[in-house]
Amino acid sequence: MTTNTAPAAGLAEPLRRLYFVRFAFALVWAGLLFATASSLGPVSIALLVLYPLFDVLAAVLDARSAKTGRPIAALYANVAISLLAAGGLAVAASSGIPGVLRVWGTWAIVAGVVQLVVGVARRGLGGQWPMILSGAISVVAGTSFLLQATKDGASLTALAGYATLGGVFFLVSALRLGRQRGVQPQ
Repeated sequence: MTTNTAPAAGLAEPLRRLYFVRFAFALVWAGLLFATASSLGPVSIALLVLYPLFDVLAAVLDARSAKTGRPIAALYANVAISLLAAGGLAVAASSGIPGVLRVWGTWAIVAGVVQLVVGVARRGLGGQWPMILSGAISVVAGTSFLLQATKDGASLTALAGYATLGGVFFLVSALRLGRQRGVQPQ
């Protein structure tokens, strides 16, 4: 497998900024979901649908900044997957927390595989090992959400933890990209 490193210099800084934004969004989102996770109300449902929609926006921005290269197709696949997840979460919310966990778990598994593909394709860019690890953890976490959906007392709080951990991986990648490109954190 070859990597496309020609646009690496031009991609590193926009990708770094996007990773910082994704980190901040994940932390704020997780805090709000944790505060509302005791039941499926209008706020928690809106938050659940918002997360994959934000992922759509981030994937589109990522693809536009990359312009060329192998990860573009995977990023656009992620757009479609996340749009389906947003719709699925809106529908699943009417059936309760287990339904939400089933949709979220499935999305986490598929999106994790996509994140692995993108991270591996970009490994020459640097700062991608946290993204590769995050993709693998997403697959494991998605599986655990599917299992949790089968148990009594299923809760949304694990989703807040999942988002927080994902945000930390984005932060680590952003910092690594800055260090590898000689950019100091701002």
